[in-house]
Amino acid sequence: MAERRRVAAIDCGTNSIRLLITDLVDGRKHDLLREMRIVRLGQGVDASGHLDPAAIDRTLAACREYGTLIDQLGATAVRFCATSAVRDADNGEELGDRVESVLGVRPEVLAGVDEAAASFLGATRDLGPGRTVVVDIGGGSTEIVTGDGERIDTGVSLDVGSVRLTERFLRSDPATIAEITDCISHLEGVVAPHVRDLEPLPRFVGVAGTVTTVAAHVLELPGYDSEAIHGARLPLDAVRAACLSLVQMSVPDRRALPFMHPGRADVIGAGALVLDRLIELLPLDTDELVVSESDILDGIAWGLA
Repeated sequence: MAERRRVAAIDCGTNSIRLLITDLVDGRKHDLLREMRIVRLGQGVDASGHLDPAAIDRTLAACREYGTLIDQLGATAVRFCATSAVRDADNGEELGDRVESVLGVRPEVLAGVDEAAASFLGATRDLGPGRTVVVDIGGGSTEIVTGDGERIDTGVSLDVGSVRLTERFLRSDPATIAEITDCISHLEGVVAPHVRDLEPLPRFVGVAGTVTTVAAHVLELPGYDSEAIHGARLPLDAVRAACLSLVQMSVPDRRALPFMHPGRADVIGAGALVLDRLIELLPLDTDELVVSESDILDGIAWGLA
């Protein structure tokens, strides 16, 4: 009889905290539940280097909800991983203590290279062999990973994310041309040195909320639809046009889009700029973006296999 293990994975990022409960059976994964809460844990961290008490409280409230779901579904192992905001904060231990008191498990603070590896594993496990670049645009950082199958060749985590760049550059609503220009210049200076020497990349995969939201915009979805988004192959010209559209909109106009999560509307413009610059700067040998709903959260779960 196949061995079945029910596990819970939690990805605690700068903007959102997400839960996956899944059964791992003979090298396959059968998902039971995915949840997301926008808690903005990284609010102000770029400037202060400190997790805000209100942001910690929001995160703990989500953890209590997740704890109930984990108990109800009977997961026997829990892995909680924290990323950019907690890496940058001087009071991450406080968050760790409080999470442990709620969930009984202490958060792992992933180094940037480990975050990149988990994103790559989660995104590519079901894609089959082929040289691939995976980009994971988060709230505080962006991971760029190349590899083939489960082999990772290069991986880097850069401090450019939708929350961080919004707080640093895009302070007007809508963003001014000068703000957008400054943000683009910063992005090019950070990203270009890490990608200029890469070999041509025939498969380009994007994961996480910025990419999936841009995809929904390209597809003109009447609401957020994971099935329509997962595996979508989008022309790069259409992706860049959607990125430009989003960064030029006001927050109320973005919030009115039927697929837009309200907690993402104020920062999606900066995330879209990151995606646009990656398309411009990566040595892509393809004219399409493959969108995946499988990402670091799935990689965290596979780490419990």
